[in-house]
Amino acid sequence: MENNGEKNVKPAAKGRETSEFLMAIVRTLSTSADFEQREKEKARIEKTFTQSDKKLVELVSENYQDLTQITQDFSTISKSVNDAREKIKKIKDDLSSCKTLLHCKRDELRRLWIEGVEQKTMVAMLEQIEQIKEVPTKLDNLLLKKHYLHGTELVVNAVAKLENQLAGVEALRDLKAELITRKEQLHEVLIEELNKQIYIKAQTPNFSSLPGKKTGSLSKQDTLKRKGGNGVPPPERMEFGKEVKEDLNSNPEDDPTHFIAILVESLYMLRKIPEAAEGLKIRIQPELSAIIARTSQYILESTSNQMDASNQSQYLLDLLENIFYQFRFVANMHKVVLRNLHRIITTGDQREVSGVPVRQECLYDMTDVWSKIQAVVELLLREYLDVENTSASRQRAPTSFDEPSTDINSFFAKKRPAKPKKMALFRFDASIHAISTNSYVDDSRAFDTGDLFSSSLLAEMGLEKNQMVCKPSVYNITAIFKPLEAFIREIEDAIACQDGTSSLQAFVTDFVQNIFLGHVHYTVSTSIGSATKDLIRYYKNPQMDEEDESFDALRHVVDHKTQKELGVNRPLLTSTVTVDKNLQELRELMQDLPDYADQFLNMICNTLKEYRDTCHSAYREIVQYDSDERRVISAMWAKDEDISRFLSFSYEVRSLPSWRSLQVSQGQELASEDVCSEEEIKALNSKEAQILISNLTSSDGLIQQEIITDVTQMRTIANVHESLEWFSNRMKDFSNGLSARSTATAAESAASEYPPVSEKTLGSLRNLVKDFQDLAEICLLLLHLEVRVHCFYFLLPVAKQSNYAGPIDDLDPDSNVLKLNKDLTSMEEVLQQSLQPKKFKYIFESLGFLVASILMNSIQYMKKINENGIKKMCRNLFAIQQNLTNITMSRESDLDHARQYYELLYINPDDVITMIAEKGSQYTFQEYTELVKLHHRSHPALSPSQLEQRMQKLKDVFFKTPNGECDS
Repeated sequence: MENNGEKNVKPAAKGRETSEFLMAIVRTLSTSADFEQREKEKARIEKTFTQSDKKLVELVSENYQDLTQITQDFSTISKSVNDAREKIKKIKDDLSSCKTLLHCKRDELRRLWIEGVEQKTMVAMLEQIEQIKEVPTKLDNLLLKKHYLHGTELVVNAVAKLENQLAGVEALRDLKAELITRKEQLHEVLIEELNKQIYIKAQTPNFSSLPGKKTGSLSKQDTLKRKGGNGVPPPERMEFGKEVKEDLNSNPEDDPTHFIAILVESLYMLRKIPEAAEGLKIRIQPELSAIIARTSQYILESTSNQMDASNQSQYLLDLLENIFYQFRFVANMHKVVLRNLHRIITTGDQREVSGVPVRQECLYDMTDVWSKIQAVVELLLREYLDVENTSASRQRAPTSFDEPSTDINSFFAKKRPAKPKKMALFRFDASIHAISTNSYVDDSRAFDTGDLFSSSLLAEMGLEKNQMVCKPSVYNITAIFKPLEAFIREIEDAIACQDGTSSLQAFVTDFVQNIFLGHVHYTVSTSIGSATKDLIRYYKNPQMDEEDESFDALRHVVDHKTQKELGVNRPLLTSTVTVDKNLQELRELMQDLPDYADQFLNMICNTLKEYRDTCHSAYREIVQYDSDERRVISAMWAKDEDISRFLSFSYEVRSLPSWRSLQVSQGQELASEDVCSEEEIKALNSKEAQILISNLTSSDGLIQQEIITDVTQMRTIANVHESLEWFSNRMKDFSNGLSARSTATAAESAASEYPPVSEKTLGSLRNLVKDFQDLAEICLLLLHLEVRVHCFYFLLPVAKQSNYAGPIDDLDPDSNVLKLNKDLTSMEEVLQQSLQPKKFKYIFESLGFLVASILMNSIQYMKKINENGIKKMCRNLFAIQQNLTNITMSRESDLDHARQYYELLYINPDDVITMIAEKGSQYTFQEYTELVKLHHRSHPALSPSQLEQRMQKLKDVFFKTPNGECDS
């Protein structure tokens, strides 16, 4: 607008400028008195005029065509305007004439207008009738293509027209009745279609991958959580503010969410929202049961040719994972339906034309859906967990394990005979009254399931015995516990339980605590009890029936096949392997049911305690040889009041190099400073021999029956040692893999194979493992000592009872020496089969030094000896040396040392003293002293004064020599 104004102003301004210019020229010419000045001004004006005329000619030449066209157009426009004026004038005249004529025929025109309106109404009604006649056909086509919104709108509008505009048309009476009937039936079709979208579409997309899959189900569950199942977004992300429209050119089932909105909108048009909500609520339970039946049948058909009897619980896991998947989809679809129903309630008042608005009280909610899901899952679990059959014989598991710290030596002290436990002849907890009472209590605590557990529903779910995917068993809970708990947590998060626990969680908790734990405890106790019963029976009386091989010790040892499977090269007790197998099952249960890890660990500790007591009892029965509980000498230190004496001796024995090397073989590292030199080894062996000699030799008498005479008992002890050592190592690895709940970090708990447990129970477990390890070491120490006690048993009579001053040279070794060799050979054969090589070496290592020490120390008990006796003693030593060499595969040089000691008796004591002065001492002062004393006892003619002189001379010479000073 501003530009147009500027264009209008510029021509006027230019005109004013031109006129002002001309006036200035006139004033100049009129006021100028000088002729030359006027001539100059005239010349300038003429020049300017010439230039302007020339420019005008040029412009006219350049725009000639435009000027011509403008002139022609102006002429045409002017002519058209004149023609239009003439026509308008004529129209005015015609209208004036018409007005005059109409005033003359007013009544006739009104009649014709009324007839036209009537004709138009009749045509419209005929068109409506034609449309109404086509409604059934159109409705069938729309319903066939599932365009329910258009179909509902069509039938509702048709019925409305028949009841209003076309109510008086008698020819449409039958059609009206038909459409009203179809309108009443249409809401049932819509409800059925809603149920189809909720339940039938819930089938797993990759249903063919059900058998044997594990990771696939988890990935599908994750996808379900993200998408809401089968590509349906979660209801919280759906937009419900938009108007629901239906596209006739697309398949409505391609978008399930929009399809459900269309179905709900259609039900609203039919004013059937309350009936639809009630129908959906009633159908929840039967439809969920049908899902279980379909899934079970498919799994049975898919696995009919590859059903694995040993892994049937996996099929139950597949069943549960897939019905959980489908139940989640069902819940999401119900959320979609409810959101649409609430949308209808919210916006219904604004669109209500007739009837009563929908009340929210008529609807159901997600709590009803999840309650039905929990009820159906509980029924399914009751069948597969065999609750009805096992609840009648409930066993109570130990609640906790609380054992005070015990000293292992208390198990070896003298005890009174244990009184037999009083066993109840019967109990009332399995009576009909108790069962009915327990059932009533359980039912009162559970949620109200109505007729859920009726036989008709069982048949509907397809849970007949021949249609179940696996055999009902309480142990099925191990395979399904983790996914079941995850599903329960989803339910509790969805319904926001007031008390924090859902009804399904209450059922699972009650089942595990009151049925499963007790059943596991009873099964483990029975298995271990049957394995240890014969063992204790044999230990108490191994000679009960010599002809009955059932009491042979080998019966309690696993076969070679089992040894190979366990990766061991020595026999293990069957009872130990059985206990380990049962504890392995309990460890697996700790992983399968992590929420109850403490309870299973309590069972493990109780089982270990009972088996520890059993092993201690078996040990006492082995080392006890009299009804008065008298023990063999090798176990006497455990019986002594001063227990520290036994322990100090045990630790002295454990300090020997053979024990140290044994620890190295068991996986412990031996520090360089712990490696003993040859002198230290000799000193330690000497200390062991001195301890044994000081405790087992006396002038009062000999060892009577205080040894283990049956070598099979030695084999049993060896088997017990190997078994308990293997068992304690396995339990130690298990305890090291556990972490205390109070100290475990999140990273440690995630990396651990087992869930965190109670610190107190874990400490008890480690103490029990230590007890087994100590008992295994004590059994090995017992064998170590028992072999040496046997040497004392056979060698002490050699000096105290045999005659070494006889006139005849006896070429054979002493009978006790032969018995010792036979006994050592028997023990070698037994222990070599039962012990590992390094342990076998530990048993027989340094035995030659001990035998030499015994025989050299026994010289004090000989009354006298001659050359024949010296030869006999040398033969004894040589026979033992040969036997020990065959056993240890090394020359026992200590026995050469002992033989040389007795050969000194061939020499006069004065010559012996001279040898000491010249070459140094080879034996201790006490050994030289006993040698001189025996020489004097063997020569009665020598006086006591001569003995005193030689003893004084020996003392003077011995303590002056370097070796003597060292020995002193």
